[in-house]
Amino acid sequence: MEYIRPLPIGVEFYKQMISKGYYYIDKTLLIRDLLAQKNTATLFTRPRRFGKTLAQSMLKTFFEKEILPDGTVADNSVYFEGKKIMEAGEEYTKHMGQYPVISLSLKSARQPTYEMAYGSLVDEIFYEFDRHRYVLGGTGITEEMKEKYISILKGSADSAVFAKSIGILSKCLEKYHNRKVIILLDEYDVPLENAYFNGFYDEMATFIRSLFESALKTNASLEFAVATGCLRISRESIFTGLNNLDVVSVLNEDYAEYFGFTQDETDSLLEAYGIMERMDEVKSWYDGYLFGNTEVYNPWSLINYVKDITHRNTEFPKPYWSNTSSNSIVRELVENADDGTREELEELIAGGTIEKPVHEDITYEDIKKSQDNLWNFLFFTGYLKAAGKRFIEQQIYLSMKIPNEEILYIYKNTIRDWFNSRIKTASFSGLYNAIINGDTKVFEDCLREQLHGSISFMDGAENFYHGFLLGLIGGMHGYRKLSNRESGEGRYDILLKPYDERQPAIILELKHAKKFTGMEGMCQKALQQIEDKHYDEVLIDEGYMVIKKYGICFCKKSCKVMVKE
Repeated sequence: MEYIRPLPIGVEFYKQMISKGYYYIDKTLLIRDLLAQKNTATLFTRPRRFGKTLAQSMLKTFFEKEILPDGTVADNSVYFEGKKIMEAGEEYTKHMGQYPVISLSLKSARQPTYEMAYGSLVDEIFYEFDRHRYVLGGTGITEEMKEKYISILKGSADSAVFAKSIGILSKCLEKYHNRKVIILLDEYDVPLENAYFNGFYDEMATFIRSLFESALKTNASLEFAVATGCLRISRESIFTGLNNLDVVSVLNEDYAEYFGFTQDETDSLLEAYGIMERMDEVKSWYDGYLFGNTEVYNPWSLINYVKDITHRNTEFPKPYWSNTSSNSIVRELVENADDGTREELEELIAGGTIEKPVHEDITYEDIKKSQDNLWNFLFFTGYLKAAGKRFIEQQIYLSMKIPNEEILYIYKNTIRDWFNSRIKTASFSGLYNAIINGDTKVFEDCLREQLHGSISFMDGAENFYHGFLLGLIGGMHGYRKLSNRESGEGRYDILLKPYDERQPAIILELKHAKKFTGMEGMCQKALQQIEDKHYDEVLIDEGYMVIKKYGICFCKKSCKVMVKE
């Protein structure tokens, strides 16, 4: 049997990827393009789990003159044997292993309080200082600088020193190596996103601003820097005065193929693992992203899918990406949606598009200032894709749509959770009494009120309304709720069987009309179906004396209710 490389589920370190023989899609020409562009600072914004951390690890492995604990220099060229960068030419390969590198991941700042988030960032800074503590044995570093360095290692430095720590480490490294420094900042926006949702944004933004200024703005020891994250954060918030920052968002064509899998790379992956026949399923679930004009698949989901299918853990696609992200922004949109936003969500879920102005320079504080800002956050974080572009009065407008089935699942699941939590806190005693007493007007009014406040997805209209009604009656005490069970000559929609046989048993048959004028006729059809199919047979057999039969027809956000005893 032919050897198939293991799939790198959660592998974020380039050395581990190569040395352990994982299946690796070669993205090393990112090195060539960064060197060719010669930007002092580059910020890549991509959705979560699109290979940003692995890319940073690859850059570190290539560029760093890595000093080992015994004082010798590591030979990292072995990790690039046979890779595309080695064929790019000597003008690029000559940079291998030539630079001191500062590499910081800020993802550990995802903490519930400022103190914990700040402490996590301080720990990351300490680890990087500890990794480079060999500089203390070099010449050219002043005693004052050594004292600051040691205070960071001991944890006795105050916040002002930690805020300037990257600049301090840069100077020490340049003095030791006699070469300027490359700085790699991964998940740079996590501290700000986390701080926003946990209520300490201003404190965190102040610290991050100072940290980045010491790294990118006032740093004479900087060769170049690469930062990665999900969102482009405005210069005014943390990049004040940094005029040399090249921002590469999902709208840019530059570097488009280096994050996520292209069509050719996806074809090669499926072919290597013998599941090319599943391409249509893969495309509908995990494709759909557009970086510049380049079509891109979600790499995290695709790798997990291939592993599960080839190991026969499942026969069907799963929403892998939904389990990696908090989906906080989608919840924010759903929970605070006004009538217009609810209509736009329904349009998107139905496969349609919405058009919104693009605002790239935004902050987390701007989320609630307008619905347009929230749509922009969803677009730049991967929950929407570009489907068209217009330029109107100095403003870019994007047509946006949901990228694929996986993201559609996230929207639907978020809406279900919101709806379920909302009805748990509401009182529906009026609705329940109306159902038991046969009061069709109150029954109808209650349903209409809830429909108007809900967000619907009509891919299977009767299925949606079925779930909607089951959710509403979930708190109806004294009744057993049965759904889609056989009785008589068919399957009823919903049956409410009382634990007290003196109470009425209830059959609910649901219909969907395309026009409001057809609602009454569909209600009558539902009632006739109850009779023709003998749905009451099981209730009669059990001896229930009173049986109420409801024909209910829905049309968009409206409904009609009829009853028969």
